[in-house]
Amino acid sequence: MAETSQTKPNYPATLSQYDEQLSLCKTIFVNKSKDYGTSWRIMRPKSITDQLFIKAQRIRTLEEKGITKVGDGIEGEFQALVNYGLMALIQLAHKPSADANLSPDDAKQLYEEQAHTVRQIMIAKNHDYGEAWRDMRISSFTDLILNKILRIKQIEDNRGQTLVSEGFDGHFTDIVNYALFALIRLNEE
Repeated sequence: MAETSQTKPNYPATLSQYDEQLSLCKTIFVNKSKDYGTSWRIMRPKSITDQLFIKAQRIRTLEEKGITKVGDGIEGEFQALVNYGLMALIQLAHKPSADANLSPDDAKQLYEEQAHTVRQIMIAKNHDYGEAWRDMRISSFTDLILNKILRIKQIEDNRGQTLVSEGFDGHFTDIVNYALFALIRLNEE
């Protein structure tokens, strides 16, 4: 079957859109690090999982109800999912600690390291799946993210043990990528 403009991969556009959305998320992360320090470093992965759940559940509620009474919209919640997902990956790599306060520059460096790894995984999966995410509904990203969070919670309840499934990092990586895809799609609409 010949490629048409409908089926032709859009990888260069994806990379620039992905990087643009990730840059916006990083700016929020860096600015919050300046405002609050790195108080999140005390959080155990389970607490970050619960924060992810709260954000994803709020998105789903807003999608279903169509209105917000707080004023913050869906876009900000997807940005929070990106940032909490990357914080979770940082915490997995550098165990939580009340004494591990980082400078904003050190926090930014750890963020960028995890973001780079997540981006590389996105590139590989995007190649293999042929940008299928471009034809998905934004609400499906929300459901997939909630599904990943529930899987993480089950693995946490199993004390990190899995029989045949991927571990925490794969699920957190997928959450970050799904949230970035949703941000790209929101921006396109």
